[in-house]
Amino acid sequence: MTDLYEPLRRDRPTPLSPRRALAIGAHPDDIEFGAGATLARWADSGCRVTMAIVTDGSKGTWDPAADPAELARRRTAEQHRAAKILGAAEVVHLGHVDGELEYSMRLRGQIARLVRRERPDVVLGHDPWQRYQMHPDHRVAGLATNDGVVAARDPLFFPEQLAEGLEAHRPTALLLWSADEPDHLEPADEAHVERKIAALLAHSSQAETTMGGAGTEPADSAFAERIRAWLAANGTRLSGPPGESFKRLTP
Repeated sequence: MTDLYEPLRRDRPTPLSPRRALAIGAHPDDIEFGAGATLARWADSGCRVTMAIVTDGSKGTWDPAADPAELARRRTAEQHRAAKILGAAEVVHLGHVDGELEYSMRLRGQIARLVRRERPDVVLGHDPWQRYQMHPDHRVAGLATNDGVVAARDPLFFPEQLAEGLEAHRPTALLLWSADEPDHLEPADEAHVERKIAALLAHSSQAETTMGGAGTEPADSAFAERIRAWLAANGTRLSGPPGESFKRLTP
């Protein structure tokens, strides 16, 4: 049988070592799922990591009696705890309403502004072209991240930002997690896998919805093993060690 991924394995780029990185997730905890171990490793090497959360997370529950405003406050606090575990320097909240994110030039401009302000070597985000991705916020956030990176690099986009002193900026790479056809692997050693898992567990409001009831044993251990198995599968697919896989684009 023909191995469709063999060319990707042969051409896989070496791991990156950015000085500045900007990760953009639709909701609190999305970045940790997609790139938590990678960001922890980069932060340990001296990289300035900024985490940008596009929505307020106010619909992230299965409890119909939950107060959306209180849930948003709780998820903001959880995100800051998780960022501290990973070693991120800053968390930015764009404040769009969870589940109601719509693509707009305003959103594209917000992403471009972040890229121009932070001047990252690498931007990370959702792959908007993932097949059968049901969550509309993930699709929109991923597309806006891609388009915002393009806008940030070209000076005729959003000239008002340049007038404010935010010059055009072109990152070296755009890494998209949850890609159907990944071609880039960032290795994850056990210490950084543990940080990824700890950061995810900091999002205790999501224990039921995305972590299989994590929060107490044995559910915590089962969740941790699921994460480790996923990282190992990523490595196997790209003929490398356990790690987080991405589609790598060059802006």
